[in-house]
Amino acid sequence: MKLLVSLLGIAMLVTSASCGGGSSQPELTVAAAADLQFAFTDIGALFEQECGCKVTFIFGSSGNLAAQIESGLPVDLFASADIAYVDGLREKGLILEDTQQLYAVGRIVLAVNKDSGLQVENLRDLLKPEVTKVAIANPDHAPYGIAAMQALQSEGIWEELKPRLVYGENVRQALQYVQTGDAPAGIVALSVADVPEISYTLIDDSLHRPLRQSLAVLRRTGEEQLARDFIDFVNGPQGRPIMKKYGFVLPGET
Repeated sequence: MKLLVSLLGIAMLVTSASCGGGSSQPELTVAAAADLQFAFTDIGALFEQECGCKVTFIFGSSGNLAAQIESGLPVDLFASADIAYVDGLREKGLILEDTQQLYAVGRIVLAVNKDSGLQVENLRDLLKPEVTKVAIANPDHAPYGIAAMQALQSEGIWEELKPRLVYGENVRQALQYVQTGDAPAGIVALSVADVPEISYTLIDDSLHRPLRQSLAVLRRTGEEQLARDFIDFVNGPQGRPIMKKYGFVLPGET
């Protein structure tokens, strides 16, 4: 396995959008689904400029993050790629119910490594013998992996393709497998697919359940107002164009 995958193929990736400043800054920690890494990094940088605060993101699969939040992960806000994980935390009394909002609907794409020489334009092309491995996020805890599985099941090729599947801990790791060529093809989030190493084709969203993405403030936060402001920012006039830029369908447009 190539070094790049070894470095990036971890369950969580912590990044900071901080634009500088001292320790007196208010700090917001956001647990966010891996498909949000590009969009939320951009949004976080703009939010910091407006609030004079520091925003730290913990990116990972929604299922793993939800489990870690239940176990006490110290975050202020959770942005999931599947509304079900936020609903689960709400049922356990872990979020401020009035803060839960839909912020996006995700899309999946068929991604191919440009250097592989493969002609893969639809899901059934994944059955070609030259497609030796196919990367998806682990459907046990990653919403984009579930969507990939459902799309393959809808095409009637899931069982036949299973021996070739390579599971990433989250959708960003699945993308890394395709970028490096460890898996010449994969199914990943549209929001992270615009990278130089791959070409991609949008997958018909009727083949899987809608990826309805929700976020909410954790009840135990010490920065409730700042977390509420971040949600408003994501769903407001500054955040929405960024989300749309990365291929998300926005609330009110579904």
